[in-house]
Amino acid sequence: MTRTLFPRLKGNSRGCLAFEPLFLLPYSMFATYSTIYMHELGLSETQIGWVTTLTLAVQVFSSFISGYLTDRMGRKAALLTFDLISWSVGTLLWAVSQNVWFFVAAAFINGFQRVPHTAFYCLLVEDTEPKERTYVFTVLQVIGVVGGLFAPLGGLLVHHYGTVTGVRIMYVLAFALMTAQFLGRHFTTHETEMGQRKKRETRELGLKASLRDYMTTMRAIFADRSLLLMFGVYILFNFQMTVKGTYLALYLKDELGVADNLISIVPAVSSVVMLLVLWLVTPRIPERLMHRMLSWGFVLSAVSNAMLALTPTGSMGWIAASTVLAAGATMITAPYLEAAVANAIDDEQRAKMFALLSVLVLLVVSPSGIIGGWAYSLDPRMPIWLVTGAFALSLPLLVAVGRPGSRTLGVTPPVSSE
Repeated sequence: MTRTLFPRLKGNSRGCLAFEPLFLLPYSMFATYSTIYMHELGLSETQIGWVTTLTLAVQVFSSFISGYLTDRMGRKAALLTFDLISWSVGTLLWAVSQNVWFFVAAAFINGFQRVPHTAFYCLLVEDTEPKERTYVFTVLQVIGVVGGLFAPLGGLLVHHYGTVTGVRIMYVLAFALMTAQFLGRHFTTHETEMGQRKKRETRELGLKASLRDYMTTMRAIFADRSLLLMFGVYILFNFQMTVKGTYLALYLKDELGVADNLISIVPAVSSVVMLLVLWLVTPRIPERLMHRMLSWGFVLSAVSNAMLALTPTGSMGWIAASTVLAAGATMITAPYLEAAVANAIDDEQRAKMFALLSVLVLLVVSPSGIIGGWAYSLDPRMPIWLVTGAFALSLPLLVAVGRPGSRTLGVTPPVSSE
C-alpha cells in the first residue's frame, strides 16, 4: 500500500511506515478514553497525575539508556524487544486493570517505550537522504491523522458496552494489532549501515567508554546555541501535548458537558481538518516562508487553546472552532518541527544525541502530570491555559533561532504524495 500511495518511500522508511497504522489506529481509540477509564475505576485527578508522572519518570531513565541499547543491540533488535515489553505487555495490563496499582505497574512497564522510540527514529531516517526526511515525517503525520479518523469507533464501543468494558476491549484490540505491527515491521526492514557499525563499536568499547561518549555528546549539544533553542521549542511542544492529552477528555466531559460517547468525535474532526490542510495548504508553502509558518502555527495553536479555555459549558460551536483551528495549526507545525530536529542531528551521534534530547524533554515534561492534576483540581480550565502558555513561550525561541547569526535548522516543506 505504501508503495502505491507514497511511491517516494524506500527501504526502511517504507517498511516502518507500512505497518504504522496497526499501532496508530488502536492507539487513537484508547488514548481518547484512557484518563476517563482511570477515573471510572476510582482514580482521582491527582492519582491520574501521579500515574502520568511515573510513566514519564521511567521514560527519563529509559531515554538515557536508549542510545546505548540502540547502538549495542542494533536498531531492529532494540525496537522489537522493547516494543513487545512496553506496549504489548502494557496494553494487556491496562486491559485487566482494577485499581491504581494495576495502573502503576502498567505505567512502569510502558515507560520503557523510549528505547523503541529512539530505535524507530534511527531506523526510519538513517538510510533516508536529509532532503527526503520532511516527506517521511509528513507521511508519518498523515498516517497518524488517518488513525484519528477511527477514534469514533472507540465511542461506539463505549456507547454499546459502557466506558470500562468498552475501553478494555480497545486495549485487547491494541495488544493484537500492535504485536502484529512489531513483528511485521521487523521482518520487512533491515539493520542500517550505521546500526551495524555502532553495534560493533559499542561491543568493542564497552559500557564505560559509551558513557564517556554520552558526556561528549552532551557537551556538543550545549555548545550549539541554535540546537539548544530548537530543543527548547521541542521540549515545550511535548509538554503541552502531555498536559492536553491527559486532561482534555476530562475537561470536555466534566466542565463542558460533552457526553462520553461523543468525546471521540473531537480527534476525528481534527483528523479531517489536518488532512485538508495537508492536501490544500502545506504543498503551497514555499521553503523561504517555512520558519515564519512555524511561528504562525504556534500563534494559532495558542489562540485555539485560549478559545477552548474560554468556551462556555455546552457550547459545541466553540469546541468545534477551537478543534478546527488547533488541528490546522498542528498540521502546519508538527512535521517541520520533527524534520528540523532530525536534520540538526549528525548521523554519527544520532542515537545518543536523540536519547539525550529525549532525556531533556522528559525532565521538563515529567512533572506535567502532577502539575496538570494540581491545576485541574484548582480549576479544570487551568491545564488548558498551561498549554496556551507553552505555545506562547515557544514564539521567542523560534524568533531567536531565526535571528541573523543563528544557524537556522534546515527545514524543507513536504512534497505532495501525488
